[in-house]
Amino acid sequence: MATDADILGRDDVNDMDAILAMTNTDVDEAIHSVQDNADAIFTWDYEKGARPALNKLYEKAKSSQWNGETDLDWSQDVDQEKLVREVGIPTRDAVEAFGIDLSGTPFAKWGEAEWVNYQIQTQNWSLSQFMHGEQGALVCTAKIVETVPWIDAKYYAATQVMDEARHVEVFSKYLDTKMSGHYPINIHLRMLLDDIIADSRWDMTYLGMQIMVEGLALAAFGMAYQTTPDPLLRQLLRYVMSDEARHVAFGVLSLKEYYAELSDKEMLDRQEFAFEAAVRMRDRFLQQEVWERVGVDVPTAIKTFNVGNKNDDPFQQLLFSKIVPNCKKLGLLDANDGWLRKRFDVLGVTQFEDWADTGEEYLEMDAVTQDREAAAS
Repeated sequence: MATDADILGRDDVNDMDAILAMTNTDVDEAIHSVQDNADAIFTWDYEKGARPALNKLYEKAKSSQWNGETDLDWSQDVDQEKLVREVGIPTRDAVEAFGIDLSGTPFAKWGEAEWVNYQIQTQNWSLSQFMHGEQGALVCTAKIVETVPWIDAKYYAATQVMDEARHVEVFSKYLDTKMSGHYPINIHLRMLLDDIIADSRWDMTYLGMQIMVEGLALAAFGMAYQTTPDPLLRQLLRYVMSDEARHVAFGVLSLKEYYAELSDKEMLDRQEFAFEAAVRMRDRFLQQEVWERVGVDVPTAIKTFNVGNKNDDPFQQLLFSKIVPNCKKLGLLDANDGWLRKRFDVLGVTQFEDWADTGEEYLEMDAVTQDREAAAS
């Protein structure tokens, strides 16, 4: 059984020095290569519908395609500074009301202009990581088409490749035409994507991307949808979320059948992978790149705002609200005497285990169908 140090490369999951020691040293690279160790699998069994739930999802995906160029109103102007002001600009008094002491830090001298710039940079950073994550999903789903042995899964995964290409396209266009800058991929996100691609087992691509990365993305998109005052971004996120819910459901439907037949040792491998993925995704929200761009020493910024236990951050906890119930449905939470449950306890996210899993949630989020029905009425 691997230790946390074996999985994460550090003894303490919350070792901030070790987390911040990992940085993206290739911020100017345009091409990033990862060794894909998987076998491409052909199946000569073309019986469509052998797995009815996957076939149903495939049929739904075919009727839910949308066009980012024509279904989104790109003529809308976006005033980024106005947007962040509508959401709310932090002030020294407001920050210190949360028990954060800014005296003696660079933030003690910050005025409105600095806080506005920080909010703008945070928005640019968040949308950039969404975009990079969607390209990760594009590559991973293409790999699933190659490696999954079931024809129904290949069919559905092919529709998701199109979905992910569309997501990369619309996030890139929004950043290029409506925002004020891009950020390179966060090192923790890149390490996770590299691990997912490098693993030779087809189900690990599902687990890493469909359950972990897409699960967190679905929660993050939902939070952004609820908080942004920009009608174009809300429309964009609404369409992307309707796709993402299907993607997570695809992972749950496929892995539930497969994991029911795995040994304890094989399940432990998946639990360890899920734990590593969860920590990598949590660590990326330290947003070191933002602090660097606004000219604040990263360790100083983290020390200032990371009060108490970093696992008690309600925002970061809520991002796991889709992941934990799906891990439970797959049997990962409690296999091997609750190995993953204990790790999720440390991360402070186990309270989401009884929230709705993403089995049929995509039906509730089907923005394309809802818009078509509204247009027809």
